Amino acid sequence: MNSTPALHPLPRIIEIASLGDFDRHAATALALTDKRLAASMHGWHVQSVDLRARSAVLEKLRSAGSVFMGCDIEGKIERRLRGGGALVFPEIPGLPFDPYRGELYSGSELYAGLDAGSYESVTDARIYAWASHRYGAGAHDALNAALSTTLHDHAIGSRLDSQIRDGALSHAPLVGVMGGHAQERGSAGYERAARLGHALSGAGFIVATGGGPGAMEAANLGAYLGSGSTENLAEALGMLAEEPGFAPSVTRWARAAARVRERWPAGLANLGIPTWFYGHEPPNMFATHIAKYFANATREAVLLKSCPGGIVFLPGAAGTVQEIFQDACENFYGAEGSISPMVLVGIEHWTRTLPAYPLLADLARGRAMEEKIFLVEDAAEAVRILVEFNDGSISGVRGLA
Repeated sequence: MNSTPALHPLPRIIEIASLGDFDRHAATALALTDKRLAASMHGWHVQSVDLRARSAVLEKLRSAGSVFMGCDIEGKIERRLRGGGALVFPEIPGLPFDPYRGELYSGSELYAGLDAGSYESVTDARIYAWASHRYGAGAHDALNAALSTTLHDHAIGSRLDSQIRDGALSHAPLVGVMGGHAQERGSAGYERAARLGHALSGAGFIVATGGGPGAMEAANLGAYLGSGSTENLAEALGMLAEEPGFAPSVTRWARAAARVRERWPAGLANLGIPTWFYGHEPPNMFATHIAKYFANATREAVLLKSCPGGIVFLPGAAGTVQEIFQDACENFYGAEGSISPMVLVGIEHWTRTLPAYPLLADLARGRAMEEKIFLVEDAAEAVRILVEFNDGSISGVRGLA
Protein backbone atom coordinates (compact mmCIF):
# COMPACT_ATOMS: atom_id res chain seq x y z
CA MET A 1 0.00 0.00 0.00
CA ASN A 2 1.44 3.36 -1.01
CA SER A 3 1.84 5.95 1.68
CA THR A 4 0.60 9.49 1.10
CA PRO A 5 2.30 12.76 2.07
CA ALA A 6 -0.80 13.77 4.03
CA LEU A 7 -0.57 10.73 6.32
CA HIS A 8 3.22 10.47 6.39
CA PRO A 9 4.88 13.92 6.33
CA LEU A 10 8.33 14.15 4.82
CA PRO A 11 11.16 14.14 7.38
CA ARG A 12 12.71 17.44 8.37
CA ILE A 13 15.67 18.46 6.20
CA ILE A 14 18.36 20.77 7.59
CA GLU A 15 20.63 22.31 4.94
CA ILE A 16 24.11 23.04 6.31
CA ALA A 17 26.46 24.94 3.99
CA SER A 18 29.02 26.47 6.38
CA LEU A 19 31.01 25.60 9.47
CA GLY A 20 28.99 28.15 11.40
CA ASP A 21 25.74 26.40 10.40
CA PHE A 22 27.19 23.06 11.52
CA ASP A 23 28.33 24.45 14.88
CA ARG A 24 24.94 26.01 15.61
CA HIS A 25 22.96 22.88 14.79
CA ALA A 26 25.41 20.62 16.61
CA ALA A 27 25.28 22.78 19.75
CA THR A 28 21.47 22.78 19.66
CA ALA A 29 21.27 19.01 19.15
CA LEU A 30 23.73 18.28 21.95
CA ALA A 31 22.01 20.69 24.36
CA LEU A 32 18.50 19.32 23.79
CA THR A 33 19.31 15.62 23.77
CA ASP A 34 18.90 13.35 26.78
CA LYS A 35 22.43 12.82 28.09
CA ARG A 36 21.88 9.04 28.03
CA LEU A 37 21.43 9.13 24.25
CA ALA A 38 23.59 10.33 21.41
CA ALA A 39 22.31 13.42 19.61
CA SER A 40 21.05 12.76 16.09
CA MET A 41 22.00 14.26 12.74
CA HIS A 42 18.99 12.69 11.02
CA GLY A 43 17.90 14.89 8.12
CA TRP A 44 21.12 16.92 8.03
CA HIS A 45 22.42 17.69 4.54
CA VAL A 46 25.97 18.98 4.99
CA GLN A 47 27.55 20.42 1.85
CA SER A 48 31.08 21.68 1.11
CA VAL A 49 32.09 22.13 4.76
CA ASP A 50 35.57 21.43 6.13
CA LEU A 51 34.87 19.26 9.19
CA ARG A 52 38.40 18.07 9.89
CA ALA A 53 38.51 20.18 13.05
CA ARG A 54 35.14 18.86 14.24
CA SER A 55 35.98 15.17 14.64
CA ALA A 56 35.31 15.25 18.40
CA VAL A 57 31.86 16.76 17.79
CA LEU A 58 31.00 14.25 15.05
CA GLU A 59 31.87 11.39 17.40
CA LYS A 60 29.11 12.58 19.75
CA LEU A 61 26.42 12.64 17.05
CA ARG A 62 24.44 9.75 15.60
CA SER A 63 24.88 9.78 11.82
CA ALA A 64 21.90 7.70 10.65
CA GLY A 65 19.85 9.59 8.05
CA SER A 66 22.45 12.28 7.41
CA VAL A 67 24.09 13.20 4.08
CA PHE A 68 27.56 14.65 3.53
CA MET A 69 28.44 16.08 0.11
CA GLY A 70 31.89 17.38 -0.75
CA CYS A 71 32.96 17.72 2.89
CA ASP A 72 36.51 17.35 4.22
CA ILE A 73 36.37 14.69 6.96
CA GLU A 74 39.08 12.72 8.74
CA GLY A 75 39.33 9.15 7.42
CA LYS A 76 38.39 7.36 10.62
CA ILE A 77 35.48 9.72 11.20
CA GLU A 78 34.24 9.22 7.63
CA ARG A 79 34.27 5.44 8.16
CA ARG A 80 32.39 5.93 11.42
CA LEU A 81 29.78 8.08 9.70
CA ARG A 82 29.25 5.54 6.93
CA GLY A 83 29.04 2.71 9.44
CA GLY A 84 26.42 4.61 11.40
CA GLY A 85 24.14 5.05 8.39
CA ALA A 86 25.29 8.33 6.84
CA LEU A 87 25.47 8.79 3.09
CA VAL A 88 28.88 10.28 2.27
CA PHE A 89 29.28 11.27 -1.37
CA PRO A 90 32.80 10.65 -2.65
CA GLU A 91 35.02 12.89 -4.72
CA ILE A 92 34.40 12.40 -8.45
CA PRO A 93 37.71 12.59 -10.35
CA GLY A 94 38.39 14.43 -13.59
CA LEU A 95 35.83 17.24 -13.24
CA PRO A 96 36.51 20.89 -14.16
CA PHE A 97 33.88 21.95 -11.60
CA ASP A 98 32.90 21.23 -8.00
CA PRO A 99 29.64 19.23 -7.96
CA TYR A 100 29.18 20.03 -4.27
CA ARG A 101 29.90 23.76 -4.43
CA GLY A 102 28.37 25.86 -1.70
CA GLU A 103 28.15 29.21 -3.52
CA LEU A 104 26.70 30.72 -6.67
CA TYR A 105 29.11 31.73 -9.42
CA SER A 106 30.41 35.19 -10.22
CA GLY A 107 31.63 36.64 -13.49
CA SER A 108 35.11 36.92 -12.01
CA GLU A 109 35.19 33.19 -11.29
CA LEU A 110 33.77 32.05 -14.62
CA TYR A 111 36.12 34.34 -16.56
CA ALA A 112 39.22 33.99 -14.36
CA GLY A 113 42.36 34.26 -16.47
CA LEU A 114 40.73 36.14 -19.35
CA ASP A 115 43.18 39.04 -19.05
CA ALA A 116 46.12 36.73 -19.73
CA GLY A 117 44.58 34.27 -22.14
CA SER A 118 41.67 33.54 -24.44
CA TYR A 119 38.09 32.71 -23.49
CA GLU A 120 38.75 29.08 -24.34
CA SER A 121 41.07 28.86 -21.33
CA VAL A 122 38.67 30.20 -18.69
CA THR A 123 36.57 28.15 -16.28
CA ASP A 124 33.28 28.66 -18.10
CA ALA A 125 34.67 27.45 -21.44
CA ARG A 126 36.42 24.44 -19.90
CA ILE A 127 33.21 23.31 -18.18
CA TYR A 128 31.26 23.68 -21.42
CA ALA A 129 33.91 21.71 -23.30
CA TRP A 130 33.63 18.93 -20.71
CA ALA A 131 29.83 18.97 -20.87
CA SER A 132 29.73 18.86 -24.66
CA HIS A 133 32.44 16.18 -24.90
CA ARG A 134 34.67 18.34 -27.05
CA TYR A 135 37.61 17.05 -25.08
CA GLY A 136 38.13 14.43 -22.41
CA ALA A 137 35.21 12.29 -23.59
CA GLY A 138 36.94 9.19 -22.30
CA ALA A 139 37.78 10.79 -18.96
CA HIS A 140 34.29 10.49 -17.52
CA ASP A 141 31.64 7.83 -18.01
CA ALA A 142 27.92 8.43 -18.37
CA LEU A 143 27.13 7.50 -14.76
CA ASN A 144 29.70 9.86 -13.24
CA ALA A 145 28.66 12.62 -15.64
CA ALA A 146 24.98 12.23 -14.72
CA LEU A 147 25.75 12.05 -11.01
CA SER A 148 28.11 15.02 -10.97
CA THR A 149 25.90 17.36 -13.03
CA THR A 150 22.78 16.47 -11.04
CA LEU A 151 24.56 17.06 -7.75
CA HIS A 152 25.94 20.34 -9.08
CA ASP A 153 22.52 21.62 -10.18
CA HIS A 154 21.02 20.59 -6.84
CA ALA A 155 23.76 22.51 -5.04
CA ILE A 156 23.22 25.61 -7.18
CA GLY A 157 19.46 25.44 -6.65
CA SER A 158 19.85 25.15 -2.89
CA ARG A 159 22.21 28.08 -2.75
CA LEU A 160 19.97 30.22 -4.96
CA ASP A 161 16.98 29.48 -2.70
CA SER A 162 19.08 30.53 0.28
CA GLN A 163 20.15 33.80 -1.37
CA ILE A 164 16.57 34.66 -2.29
CA ARG A 165 15.20 33.65 1.10
CA ASP A 166 17.63 35.43 3.41
CA GLY A 167 20.75 36.42 1.48
CA ALA A 168 21.92 39.08 -0.93
CA LEU A 169 18.83 38.68 -3.16
CA SER A 170 16.23 38.85 -0.40
CA HIS A 171 15.80 42.58 0.15
CA ALA A 172 13.40 43.30 -2.75
CA PRO A 173 11.08 41.52 -5.23
CA LEU A 174 12.79 39.81 -8.14
CA VAL A 175 11.56 40.85 -11.59
CA GLY A 176 12.51 38.86 -14.67
CA VAL A 177 13.55 40.35 -18.01
CA MET A 178 13.34 37.96 -20.97
CA GLY A 179 14.46 38.76 -24.47
CA GLY A 180 16.48 37.68 -27.47
CA HIS A 181 20.13 36.69 -27.21
CA ALA A 182 20.75 38.13 -30.69
CA GLN A 183 20.40 41.82 -29.68
CA GLU A 184 23.85 43.23 -30.35
CA ARG A 185 25.56 45.88 -28.31
CA GLY A 186 25.06 49.25 -29.96
CA SER A 187 21.59 48.36 -31.24
CA ALA A 188 18.37 50.13 -30.24
CA GLY A 189 17.03 46.88 -28.77
CA TYR A 190 20.11 46.41 -26.58
CA GLU A 191 19.88 49.98 -25.29
CA ARG A 192 16.16 49.57 -24.54
CA ALA A 193 16.85 46.45 -22.48
CA ALA A 194 19.68 48.19 -20.62
CA ARG A 195 17.53 51.20 -19.76
CA LEU A 196 14.75 48.87 -18.65
CA GLY A 197 17.12 47.05 -16.28
CA HIS A 198 18.42 50.42 -15.01
CA ALA A 199 14.90 51.69 -14.31
CA LEU A 200 13.76 48.47 -12.63
CA SER A 201 16.82 48.47 -10.39
CA GLY A 202 16.32 52.15 -9.63
CA ALA A 203 12.67 51.45 -8.76
CA GLY A 204 13.79 49.05 -6.06
CA PHE A 205 13.55 45.70 -7.84
CA ILE A 206 16.19 43.01 -8.20
CA VAL A 207 16.53 42.13 -11.88
CA ALA A 208 16.84 38.51 -12.99
CA THR A 209 17.61 37.30 -16.52
CA GLY A 210 18.68 34.18 -18.35
CA GLY A 211 22.24 35.36 -17.81
CA GLY A 212 23.38 35.21 -21.41
CA PRO A 213 24.27 37.78 -24.08
CA GLY A 214 21.97 40.16 -25.98
CA ALA A 215 18.96 41.55 -24.15
CA MET A 216 19.88 39.48 -21.10
CA GLU A 217 23.30 41.09 -20.79
CA ALA A 218 21.80 44.51 -21.41
CA ALA A 219 19.23 44.14 -18.60
CA ASN A 220 21.88 42.86 -16.19
CA LEU A 221 24.14 45.78 -17.18
CA GLY A 222 21.39 48.32 -16.52
CA ALA A 223 20.58 46.72 -13.16
CA TYR A 224 24.26 46.58 -12.19
CA LEU A 225 24.57 50.34 -12.81
CA GLY A 226 21.15 51.04 -11.30
CA SER A 227 22.44 53.20 -8.45
CA GLY A 228 24.23 55.55 -10.85
CA SER A 229 23.17 58.10 -13.41
CA THR A 230 21.88 57.47 -16.91
CA GLU A 231 25.07 59.20 -18.08
CA ASN A 232 27.08 56.34 -16.58
CA LEU A 233 24.88 53.86 -18.40
CA ALA A 234 25.30 55.74 -21.68
CA GLU A 235 29.09 55.69 -21.25
CA ALA A 236 29.03 51.95 -20.56
CA LEU A 237 26.88 51.32 -23.63
CA GLY A 238 29.39 53.22 -25.73
CA MET A 239 32.29 51.18 -24.36
CA LEU A 240 30.50 47.90 -25.08
CA ALA A 241 29.45 48.90 -28.59
CA GLU A 242 33.09 48.58 -29.66
CA GLU A 243 32.57 44.79 -29.52
CA PRO A 244 28.96 44.30 -30.68
CA GLY A 245 28.64 40.51 -30.43
CA PHE A 246 30.30 37.40 -29.04
CA ALA A 247 30.91 36.12 -32.57
CA PRO A 248 33.50 35.85 -33.98
CA SER A 249 35.47 36.43 -30.75
CA VAL A 250 34.09 35.71 -27.29
CA THR A 251 37.45 36.84 -25.93
CA ARG A 252 37.14 40.40 -27.26
CA TRP A 253 33.43 40.52 -26.33
CA ALA A 254 34.17 39.47 -22.76
CA ARG A 255 37.17 41.77 -22.38
CA ALA A 256 34.98 44.74 -23.31
CA ALA A 257 32.63 43.79 -20.48
CA ALA A 258 35.60 43.42 -18.12
CA ARG A 259 36.65 46.99 -18.93
CA VAL A 260 33.18 48.24 -17.96
CA ARG A 261 33.38 46.27 -14.71
CA GLU A 262 36.78 47.84 -14.00
CA ARG A 263 35.34 51.30 -14.68
CA TRP A 264 32.47 50.66 -12.23
CA PRO A 265 33.67 47.90 -9.87
CA ALA A 266 30.73 48.08 -7.44
CA GLY A 267 27.26 47.41 -8.83
CA LEU A 268 23.83 46.60 -7.47
CA ALA A 269 22.88 42.99 -6.82
CA ASN A 270 21.17 41.26 -9.73
CA LEU A 271 20.78 37.70 -10.95
CA GLY A 272 21.68 35.71 -14.05
CA ILE A 273 20.56 32.11 -14.61
CA PRO A 274 22.38 30.75 -17.68
CA THR A 275 23.03 27.15 -18.74
CA TRP A 276 25.84 25.11 -20.22
CA PHE A 277 23.20 23.47 -22.42
CA TYR A 278 23.54 26.65 -24.49
CA GLY A 279 27.24 26.92 -23.69
CA HIS A 280 28.03 28.45 -27.06
CA GLU A 281 26.26 31.55 -25.70
CA PRO A 282 28.65 32.85 -23.02
CA PRO A 283 27.34 34.18 -19.71
CA ASN A 284 27.48 37.91 -19.17
CA MET A 285 29.62 39.52 -16.49
CA PHE A 286 27.08 42.03 -15.19
CA ALA A 287 25.02 39.62 -13.11
CA THR A 288 26.52 39.83 -9.63
CA HIS A 289 25.04 36.43 -8.75
CA ILE A 290 25.15 33.67 -11.37
CA ALA A 291 23.22 30.42 -10.93
CA LYS A 292 24.51 28.42 -13.88
CA TYR A 293 22.96 25.01 -14.50
CA PHE A 294 23.72 22.06 -16.73
CA ALA A 295 20.05 21.10 -17.20
CA ASN A 296 18.25 23.74 -19.26
CA ALA A 297 14.79 22.53 -18.23
CA THR A 298 15.71 23.00 -14.58
CA ARG A 299 17.21 26.40 -15.31
CA GLU A 300 14.08 27.64 -17.13
CA ALA A 301 11.76 26.46 -14.35
CA VAL A 302 13.96 28.08 -11.70
CA LEU A 303 14.14 31.36 -13.63
CA LEU A 304 10.36 31.68 -13.87
CA LYS A 305 9.78 30.55 -10.29
CA SER A 306 12.28 33.07 -8.95
CA CYS A 307 10.41 36.17 -10.21
CA PRO A 308 7.29 36.78 -8.08
CA GLY A 309 7.50 40.50 -8.85
CA GLY A 310 6.59 39.83 -12.50
CA ILE A 311 8.31 39.27 -15.84
CA VAL A 312 8.91 41.63 -18.74
CA PHE A 313 9.15 39.98 -22.16
CA LEU A 314 11.11 42.01 -24.69
CA PRO A 315 11.05 41.14 -28.40
CA GLY A 316 12.66 37.76 -28.98
CA ALA A 317 12.29 34.56 -30.97
CA ALA A 318 11.59 30.92 -30.13
CA GLY A 319 13.20 30.93 -26.69
CA THR A 320 11.28 33.99 -25.53
CA VAL A 321 8.00 32.61 -26.92
CA GLN A 322 8.61 29.39 -25.00
CA GLU A 323 9.22 31.38 -21.81
CA ILE A 324 6.01 33.37 -22.32
CA PHE A 325 3.84 30.28 -22.48
CA GLN A 326 5.75 28.43 -19.79
CA ASP A 327 5.04 31.36 -17.49
CA ALA A 328 1.45 31.51 -18.75
CA CYS A 329 0.96 27.84 -17.89
CA GLU A 330 2.11 28.47 -14.32
CA ASN A 331 -0.27 31.43 -14.02
CA PHE A 332 -3.14 29.57 -15.72
CA TYR A 333 -3.14 26.80 -13.13
CA GLY A 334 -1.84 28.83 -10.20
CA ALA A 335 -3.80 29.97 -7.18
CA GLU A 336 -4.83 33.61 -7.29
CA GLY A 337 -2.19 34.73 -4.81
CA SER A 338 0.61 33.07 -6.76
CA ILE A 339 -0.02 34.78 -10.13
CA SER A 340 2.58 37.35 -11.16
CA PRO A 341 2.28 40.05 -13.85
CA MET A 342 3.32 39.35 -17.44
CA VAL A 343 4.25 42.44 -19.47
CA LEU A 344 4.99 42.06 -23.19
CA VAL A 345 6.90 45.00 -24.69
CA GLY A 346 6.54 45.72 -28.41
CA ILE A 347 3.03 45.81 -29.88
CA GLU A 348 4.06 45.15 -33.48
CA HIS A 349 6.36 42.29 -32.51
CA TRP A 350 3.92 40.45 -30.25
CA THR A 351 0.80 40.97 -32.39
CA ARG A 352 2.16 40.66 -35.95
CA THR A 353 5.76 39.45 -36.15
CA LEU A 354 5.21 36.71 -33.57
CA PRO A 355 1.56 37.04 -32.50
CA ALA A 356 1.91 35.54 -29.04
CA TYR A 357 -0.19 38.19 -27.31
CA PRO A 358 -3.58 37.39 -28.93
CA LEU A 359 -3.24 33.73 -27.95
CA LEU A 360 -2.07 34.69 -24.47
CA ALA A 361 -5.03 37.04 -24.03
CA ASP A 362 -7.48 34.35 -25.19
CA LEU A 363 -5.89 31.85 -22.82
CA ALA A 364 -6.21 34.27 -19.89
CA ARG A 365 -9.82 35.27 -20.54
CA GLY A 366 -12.02 34.53 -17.54
CA ARG A 367 -9.08 33.38 -15.42
CA ALA A 368 -7.48 35.06 -12.40
CA MET A 369 -4.46 35.85 -14.57
CA GLU A 370 -6.49 37.99 -17.00
CA GLU A 371 -5.92 41.22 -15.07
CA LYS A 372 -2.16 40.65 -14.95
CA ILE A 373 -1.49 40.33 -18.70
CA PHE A 374 -0.24 43.50 -20.42
CA LEU A 375 0.92 44.57 -23.86
CA VAL A 376 2.80 47.89 -24.00
CA GLU A 377 4.90 49.73 -26.53
CA ASP A 378 7.64 51.15 -24.35
CA ALA A 379 9.63 49.87 -21.40
CA ALA A 380 8.75 52.84 -19.20
CA GLU A 381 5.14 51.65 -19.13
CA ALA A 382 6.31 48.17 -18.13
CA VAL A 383 8.14 49.64 -15.13
CA ARG A 384 5.09 51.64 -14.06
CA ILE A 385 2.88 48.53 -14.23
CA LEU A 386 5.25 46.46 -12.10
CA VAL A 387 5.65 49.24 -9.55
CA GLU A 388 1.86 49.43 -9.23
CA PHE A 389 1.49 45.68 -8.72
CA ASN A 390 4.31 45.52 -6.20
CA ASP A 391 3.34 48.66 -4.28
CA GLY A 392 4.43 48.30 -0.68
CA SER A 393 7.16 45.76 -1.44
CA ILE A 394 9.67 48.14 -3.02
CA SER A 395 11.26 51.46 -2.15
CA GLY A 396 11.79 54.66 -4.11
CA VAL A 397 10.86 54.86 -7.79
CA ARG A 398 12.92 56.47 -10.52
CA GLY A 399 11.63 56.87 -14.05
CA LEU A 400 12.99 55.33 -17.23
CA ALA A 401 15.14 57.98 -18.87
